[in-house]
Amino acid sequence: MSELHHEVSELQRKSATAARLFDIRRIIGGLFAVYGVIVTIAGITASDADLEKAQGININLWTGLAMLALGVFFLVWLKLRPLIPPPAGPAE
Repeated sequence: MSELHHEVSELQRKSATAARLFDIRRIIGGLFAVYGVIVTIAGITASDADLEKAQGININLWTGLAMLALGVFFLVWLKLRPLIPPPAGPAE
């Protein structure tokens, strides 16, 4: 019986680790941060022709910075409020 209890507790621990690993905030935050860096770099290196198309507004720079800020927000939210797995039900 104790081996069964040990096996069940080990599976619960692995399930909680997998839930934290695949938290949607981590995926969304990471993608927004990566794309934000890429779009920000595109905005920094924009030519005068690109700026003229957007009526003088460096839209890539502003969009990239907004995406980067959103990605950082999600990652900070994940760090401050980690996912807590639900308590295990009573053992039968």
